Amino acid sequence: MSVTAAQPDSAVDTMPPPGRALAAALQHLVVMIATPITSVLLIAHSLRLDDGQTRALLCATLLFSGIGTIVQSSGRFSLGAGMPFVMLPGGAAVVLFIQIAQEYDPATASGAVIITAVAGVALVPVARRLVTRLPMVVMAAMVLVIGVNLVKVAGNLITGAQASRSAVLLAGVTIASTVVAHRFLPPAWRRVAVLLGMVAGTLVAWTMGQFHLRSGSEIAQLPRLFLFGTPHFDLLAAVPLLVFSIGSMAEATGQTVLNAKIIGRDIDTGSTTGRTIRGDAVTSLLSGLFGGATMVTSGENVGLLRLTGVRSRYVTALTGALLVLAAFLAPVGRLVNSLPGPVVGGTAAIVFAMIIAAAIGMFRQVDLESDAALITATAALTAGLLPILIPTLYQGFPANLRLLLGSGVTMSALTGVLVHLLFLRRSRGAQAGG
Repeated sequence: MSVTAAQPDSAVDTMPPPGRALAAALQHLVVMIATPITSVLLIAHSLRLDDGQTRALLCATLLFSGIGTIVQSSGRFSLGAGMPFVMLPGGAAVVLFIQIAQEYDPATASGAVIITAVAGVALVPVARRLVTRLPMVVMAAMVLVIGVNLVKVAGNLITGAQASRSAVLLAGVTIASTVVAHRFLPPAWRRVAVLLGMVAGTLVAWTMGQFHLRSGSEIAQLPRLFLFGTPHFDLLAAVPLLVFSIGSMAEATGQTVLNAKIIGRDIDTGSTTGRTIRGDAVTSLLSGLFGGATMVTSGENVGLLRLTGVRSRYVTALTGALLVLAAFLAPVGRLVNSLPGPVVGGTAAIVFAMIIAAAIGMFRQVDLESDAALITATAALTAGLLPILIPTLYQGFPANLRLLLGSGVTMSALTGVLVHLLFLRRSRGAQAGG
């Protein structure tokens, strides 16, 4: 399968003039940097990391977001699509990392990231065929469950140990500022609305005496190899992340095709998607060694390609270089680690609620008038949402089984696929009988 080029792709392989390239790269950076920052703070607050651990994790996350972006943009050595992509920590992957770390320990969570990455590299030929066969109804259910789970984690950041009026106020200001910025900013800058909302919430927190910039004189910060100790490899603990990775491969397929259409490049979908998945897996492997979560190629910046008309992969590679530079700047780490929990939670809530909206859009592509699709969606959502809404549901089960059953993403995927196959078999049986 290939995507027909709509325009010549010479612009993709050409570096714009330095000033325009830097301006475009900075805009990509501003659009995407809120996601890795939010992901790090979700992990740090949930696992109660100290200041040193948080800054080391932020450094690693920004570093490998940058390296992954360069890998995907350059496309060298069969790694990466060779198209203008950026890379981020996967939203659901962050939640699964936290769940594994809380159920076992952070070292086991790091081991799960590494296991999933190695499997991703090894299974690229299988994945290229598997992801194209995952039913849309199952994908939509998975994405919706992912969104609900992420919003819940964000809500816990808002409330902290105990909900307060000031915390809710700060989160509300952050969310409202994001909406207002998105409404009134020029189109090319609307994607920085999330960052501006975070700034507005922080300023309000400062006026309320709830923002205190951490002190320190260091200029540079470094990641730490084995941040949580030597990784512990537990295959059963890694199952939820492995199941998620299948869904992320399907998402990478769609993003690769969409990116190719926007930049006007004719690609072999199977081969290019394989390189995208391989690039994700290798970057995730490096991230796992330094305590980070699974990394995924992101479609966040696709809108900028359309709006700015700058389709050069060298621009996103430059964005990756800027991320690498930011990773080692200690003042960045101190500022990020000083952000109040309710502001981070409010930012995360509105960002992750967009995932729920995207899932609703995916369901519009499904014929829910069909019994098979309706029951598949219903079963997948039931199995996925119950452990999120009622965390104690499987409390009496053994630890390993509890982690598997308690992962909404995993259960929605497994249940959805099984029910889909059940109806598929019934349909074929009826045809054979007829």
